[in-house]
Amino acid sequence: MSSRPKVLVTRRLPAAVESALRDAFDVTLSTDDLPLPPEALQRALGSFDAILSTLTDRFTAEVLSAYPIRTRLIANFGVGFENIDLAAAGAHGIVVTNTPGVLTDCTADLTLALILSVLRRTGEGERALRGGRWTGWRPTHMLGRRVTGRRLGIVGLGRIGHAVARRAKHGFGMQVLGYSPRAVVSPVLEEAGVELCDSLEQLLSGVDIVSLHCPSTPETRGMINAARLALMPRGSFLINTARGDIVVDDALIGALDSGHLAGAGLDVYRAEPEVDRRLLGRENVVLLPHLGSATKETREAMGFLALRNLSAFFAGETVPNRVG
Repeated sequence: MSSRPKVLVTRRLPAAVESALRDAFDVTLSTDDLPLPPEALQRALGSFDAILSTLTDRFTAEVLSAYPIRTRLIANFGVGFENIDLAAAGAHGIVVTNTPGVLTDCTADLTLALILSVLRRTGEGERALRGGRWTGWRPTHMLGRRVTGRRLGIVGLGRIGHAVARRAKHGFGMQVLGYSPRAVVSPVLEEAGVELCDSLEQLLSGVDIVSLHCPSTPETRGMINAARLALMPRGSFLINTARGDIVVDDALIGALDSGHLAGAGLDVYRAEPEVDRRLLGRENVVLLPHLGSATKETREAMGFLALRNLSAFFAGETVPNRVG
């Protein structure tokens, strides 16, 4: 019988990460790569010393009411951990970790890709070409909006917000405004070219593009509503690579219907993998299937960071990325 800690991995991970997990633990890997339902999560809590989870695993207070609980660590694969009720986990003595930092650059890159795609109409153009509707170059065909020099507003000034600001300022000469409730002027912000706003409302009213980079919390859920979208200048754009529930879907649809928003770029959705069907046929909306950190390099780095959290915990060492 193995004396190594028993670890459940809830979804398929890059092959190199799975191999390293097999070497380190008595590991059970996912075979079907589907989200585990609540009853399966409860069984896992009673059977494994640790669970390497993802955002699709909902460790609610109800799920964590399972008894008895064997699990001592939930190592979340991702920077976000809103899928885990930290208070309920803590009440059972379960440590929770995440994988911050390693996905910053790729998520920031994708944010700029969405900005470029929406303003330059690249998704619409590719669909037209593939659909046989392109009849050749002409001066007025598919005119988009210039990205260079635009005013970009960044909501949420963590690692990813900073990285987007640097790319926008130094790569595209954009004027970058930023808002975060606890942000203060710092050398990091100055290097990224961020001008701090005193309020979210001030930021929204002063930019051409708003890019969301805040976590999903009780304070931010539904934060981008009809009243706040109305503050944005007519013809502006909304980009969301953070969390889908930050934006009120009905408000976004209304702003697009009225033409108040010229377009949107979305990588996240309120009820993933479900997407509001009212968005699907809109040429001025770019929709991606949650690709923010989806590069080989980043997903491997996330997996190895989760492995370091697991290894440190079972070695009795300080866990590098503890959030609860």
